[in-house]
Amino acid sequence: MSSSQSPFADIADTVFIKGHGTQNDFVLLADDDSALEMHPETIALLADRRSGLGCDGVIRIVRSASSGIPGALDQAEAGAEWFMDYYNHDGSLSEMCGNGVRVFAHVLVTTGRVAADAREMLIGTRDGIKTVRTVLNPALGKQTGDAPAATSAGQALPGSADDAWYMIDMGEWSLDDSDDVLVSTAGIEVPRPGMRVETGNPHTVVALAAQDELEGAELRDAPVLDPVPPQGSNVEYIVMEPSRSDVAGGEGALRMRVFERGVGETRSCGTGACAAAIAAHHWAGPDSPLQWRVDVPGGQLRIGITPNQDGTRGSVTLSGPAVLVAGGTIS
Repeated sequence: MSSSQSPFADIADTVFIKGHGTQNDFVLLADDDSALEMHPETIALLADRRSGLGCDGVIRIVRSASSGIPGALDQAEAGAEWFMDYYNHDGSLSEMCGNGVRVFAHVLVTTGRVAADAREMLIGTRDGIKTVRTVLNPALGKQTGDAPAATSAGQALPGSADDAWYMIDMGEWSLDDSDDVLVSTAGIEVPRPGMRVETGNPHTVVALAAQDELEGAELRDAPVLDPVPPQGSNVEYIVMEPSRSDVAGGEGALRMRVFERGVGETRSCGTGACAAAIAAHHWAGPDSPLQWRVDVPGGQLRIGITPNQDGTRGSVTLSGPAVLVAGGTIS
């Protein structure tokens, strides 16, 4: 089939890389100088797991200065040469994706767009500039008794390839505990209250009592929120696990599943893991841990929370692995 007959004719001959962060997977398209036109229907077809390459989201790699995206030129002038132009599985735009930022950063390093010895990377997104550093997998620090240490981006670390994690300064978050939203979910008998948390994307976090409730949630269909958020919302279902927490060491533990707007259930969600940890800390009280291990179906993420005095705003970091699995050229 010629490229003119291909459903991907408008992105034909584009180099792509596929990767994942805790099995939240992405197809990244190389468009350094902004030559592509990103059509939602093409993106949705590319992301389809039967008719395309298959992924939770599509990311265009583009220089901030040439992207034409509102605000990106200012980000370029502030030092963010590269912009993560992110699209959901259905082709709709999204403000940000925490797992996607890690994979994006890993591609920048492995393809030489960012020097391997760079101390940090500044990445442009629709939610502002994100600062990314390479850190040691915290599990190794636990084994050796050492705290996780930041390294130069792309620097070789001891252990396997999975031992190199990326830590992202996700910026500011806020929560609204004044008005609960009710969340109706197949597989959960009655609607449950949720807390709205903004972490670059809108989230609604629902606390469940036990692991069997978490496993019983049927997330094939979108949860129903009342009232409906104007911009929609990702929905996180969490179970806090005091028995797995290291409260003396300042670390909490929780398990999470997520339904992402425009995507469906995914194996992981970085901004959602941040929202889940923020909500868990808020519910557990100001003396609860500020570091959280978040187990998702695709692996484990680490979240660091810095709240303000009243606990309704603050900043947050997200740490986790990034893995590249394939590459090629769109035909």
